[in-house]
Amino acid sequence: MGGLPALSLDALTSVAYGPEAAVVALAVAGSSAMGAMLPLNITVALLLATLVLSYRQVIAAHPEGGGSYAVAKRQFGPRTSRLAAAGLVVDYVLTAAVSLATGAASLASAFPALTGHLLLTATGALVLLTAVNLRGLADSARLLMPLTVLFIALVLAVIALGVAHPAPAAEAGGRPTVATTQGLGLVLLLKAFASGCTAISGVEAIANGVPAFREPRVRTAQRTQLLLGALLTVMLIGIGYLLARDRIVPRADVTVLAQLTAHSLGTGWPYYAANLTVALLLAAAANTSFGALPLLLSLLAKDNQLPHVFALRSARPVHRVGVLALAALTALLLAATGAVTDRLIPLFALGIFIGFTISQLGMVRHWLRTRPPRWRRLAALNATGCTLTLTATAVLVVFKFTAGAWAVVVVVPLLMLLLARVERYYAAVALATGIGRLPPRPIPGRGLVVVPVGELSTVTAAVLARALTLGGTVVAVTVHSGESATTTLARQWELWAPDVPLELLPSPHHTLLTPIVQYIQQATAEGHHVTVLIPEKLPRRHLERLLQGRRSALLAALLRRRTNAVVSTVTYHLDPTTARTKGPEP
Repeated sequence: MGGLPALSLDALTSVAYGPEAAVVALAVAGSSAMGAMLPLNITVALLLATLVLSYRQVIAAHPEGGGSYAVAKRQFGPRTSRLAAAGLVVDYVLTAAVSLATGAASLASAFPALTGHLLLTATGALVLLTAVNLRGLADSARLLMPLTVLFIALVLAVIALGVAHPAPAAEAGGRPTVATTQGLGLVLLLKAFASGCTAISGVEAIANGVPAFREPRVRTAQRTQLLLGALLTVMLIGIGYLLARDRIVPRADVTVLAQLTAHSLGTGWPYYAANLTVALLLAAAANTSFGALPLLLSLLAKDNQLPHVFALRSARPVHRVGVLALAALTALLLAATGAVTDRLIPLFALGIFIGFTISQLGMVRHWLRTRPPRWRRLAALNATGCTLTLTATAVLVVFKFTAGAWAVVVVVPLLMLLLARVERYYAAVALATGIGRLPPRPIPGRGLVVVPVGELSTVTAAVLARALTLGGTVVAVTVHSGESATTTLARQWELWAPDVPLELLPSPHHTLLTPIVQYIQQATAEGHHVTVLIPEKLPRRHLERLLQGRRSALLAALLRRRTNAVVSTVTYHLDPTTARTKGPEP
């Protein structure tokens, strides 16, 4: 059950904007066209059922997660898998943006003072959701569970009471916002179907996020997938029936779902409670993207198609880089559109339907190759789903292209190119470093440990002691530019006699770092295996650290970039108030 708020809020809350998008499309044919909403929602529900059954099979076949990306990678190879991955990345970012924008708009419907602050409201919700997900997916699911149960209960109550009482309890909203301009025909029905298909986006998130479930992962994920399908089917058909019966049309200052809520619950406190719940859960529906996209980015990183930093997990465990990347992209999209839902909806769902189609076709190929018991029935199910989703994809492209779907058509190939370039880079690195081949046997060389010094102190003594434990020849170096301080250091060194030679490096241009780099380069060229130990003082207080120069860090960065030496910074934790120096930490 915990998988619903973690990975399925997008699919559940899509009943708030999917049917409404279809109603807006049909409204140009007048209120009489609303009779088509029931068969249209039944068609969408049948497509949903096919996808749910298919993704139960995907979960069993690919328990490592990845959904359509995992299917495409195994069945079709890297190019098709990149298409699936790019489509999913685009759709998950859009899912987060649409959910937050719609939630902000719904909240503004209940509290009109927020109407002029949609971007600020959506961004605030994004920051809160990011913080929750950085704590871990289980924590976010636990926090959102009560709200999810309340939302489901309210929608089901609206449907049950609406069916039981045909006469509306109350009306809500202003005048109709869409004028009647044409009759109902096949083209209009296809356009409404394309808009209504947004109600099943997010269905794949459970298959993508299988690793996030507790053991037994496969069975738990499959049960969650079935529960999601059952709930969404009941809600879609129930809402479709009420919309067709009551001839609901878009009205000013109120959503379609709010009109149904007024019909069933009246306009008292239950009406406001229901709308507030819908608004909050719509904003939280972005949690689907936060649950699934970081896992997908992790899989892509493990396949060398994204930087490996996306595969890192914290102790919770959370793919924090993926969470932060999704938050940044969503914030940019919200800022670019002003958090206006109407500007985001035309981009929505195309990417996920690309993934749906590839996943269905891949499973057909899987059954044809493996031929387990009942493979013909399974292949027929997936073939039917592939035909339906391919048709839906074509309809989405045709009827939403000029409205904004062209941007997705452009961005998906660019993402595919990015994935291919990253994979090519890692392949070149593997070739250059001999990964996958037996390297030559290591040959012992002459070890040289170099310690840059600028003064004689207990810090210098401790670093030299550490250097002597490494073996090989140890030498201290200091830059000589004719200053008296250098002469004094040389005299003190001679008196100290640490059995470690001090070499004075000339610096005619009075630079401190370049002579050391050149010395290391020359030693390496002479065949030495060079290790450099750089002392670094670290005060206890953060403000005191500003008083310490960044020379050690700059030298370390310069040596790593320009030489092949092993560079280690030996850190000393200082407490000037007690005049004590803690031991070194390399």
